[in-house]
Amino acid sequence: MPLKILVGTQWGDEGKGRIVDLLSSQSDIVARFNGGDNAGHTVNVSNHTFKLHLIPSGIIHPHTLGVLGNGLVINPKSLLIEIEMLRDSGVEISPERLLISYAAHLIMPGHITLDRAKETNLGKGQIGTTGRGIGPAYTDKVSRKGLRMIDMLDLALFEERIRLHMQQVNYDLSFHYQTAPLKVEPVVSDYLEYARQLHDYIVDTGAVLDMALHEGKLVLAEGAQGMLLDIDHGSYPFVTSSNVTATGVFSGLGIGICKVENVIGATKAFQSRVGAGPFPTELDGEMATRLRGTGAKPWDEFGTTTGRPRRVGWLDGVLLRYARRVNGLTDLVLTKLDVLSGLEQIKVCTAYEDVNGEQYAIPPMGITQLDQYKPVYETLPGWQEDLTAVRQWDDLPKAAQEYIRFVEKISGVLVMLASVGPERSQVVEVPA
Repeated sequence: MPLKILVGTQWGDEGKGRIVDLLSSQSDIVARFNGGDNAGHTVNVSNHTFKLHLIPSGIIHPHTLGVLGNGLVINPKSLLIEIEMLRDSGVEISPERLLISYAAHLIMPGHITLDRAKETNLGKGQIGTTGRGIGPAYTDKVSRKGLRMIDMLDLALFEERIRLHMQQVNYDLSFHYQTAPLKVEPVVSDYLEYARQLHDYIVDTGAVLDMALHEGKLVLAEGAQGMLLDIDHGSYPFVTSSNVTATGVFSGLGIGICKVENVIGATKAFQSRVGAGPFPTELDGEMATRLRGTGAKPWDEFGTTTGRPRRVGWLDGVLLRYARRVNGLTDLVLTKLDVLSGLEQIKVCTAYEDVNGEQYAIPPMGITQLDQYKPVYETLPGWQEDLTAVRQWDDLPKAAQEYIRFVEKISGVLVMLASVGPERSQVVEVPA
């Protein structure tokens, strides 16, 4: 039962989209198991840049089947826009190529409005959400009052449920946030049309995946966000609302525990974060600008979903070891190695130190209270060579090779690939 799992080991934006694109060339099915359109996966193919938020990145390969699992919350408007964008780019999207779980929950306009109202109400205590309704949709899910894809299959029942949902949302907006209620009829009209367009895509995806695995087909589970944003294991409360870690694959796809061939961790060669929350290795000033870029290029450090400039810093080995433990990582893919070219020295955090001078190789109580630590760094020599044309290990500068080996040493996981640019071909296979 060949299942591969790809997760982000940081706070997201590790370059998972292009890695999924790369791994999908050998996969039959690529499946999303968590999150919603707060994810942003970018794939560069020749001169075309695909920015995907819901549909698995592997769909760009003509032979793959894309699956949206039950662990997602789906904005049907965003999904249909994405489908049209892919079709306009020559990618075939049909019920033969894309399946949606009947048990995935819907994001409604009320969820988006509530999300933004709540964030505004927090003032300086804002979490930094994308404002796309993800949290309120998951809240409705666990409160057992959410709308699901299966509701779309019965238009009369679906309309009834939409009206009830809107009644509840408008009460919350008026009572809790003193915000004007939403108009009901446009929402009803829009969502009934979405239901008509998506009807044929809605199936029992768990059964499809289970059969595929038993037939020996290769399934790649594509994680959204980074594991440091996991609702249980992330830097709570500055987290997303779903299970991001590798173990969330089984519940998020509706399959039982089975043999996993690889758990691959996407790891940026430095650290980044969008939104609020602790960040021990964060940089500012000239070095931060150097790592972030100007935003002129699609792969600069600006959020694919939000467009916000990312906070950046040196690679955090403490958090990488934590990611290895929580996910059971078997391999790493190190991305954006080329961005470090031109630096005289490169720092890597190898431990945390508390106010009493005591050092920790791993956070003693998870990563909720990271702001009480300061990073302990080891400094490595940099390299000046441009890496973007490199395709072979032996052609990498010695300092770049040593940096990769140091990442392996501090994480306890071998690096299988290193990316040296945004194109799918700009990768170097790392020998064991």
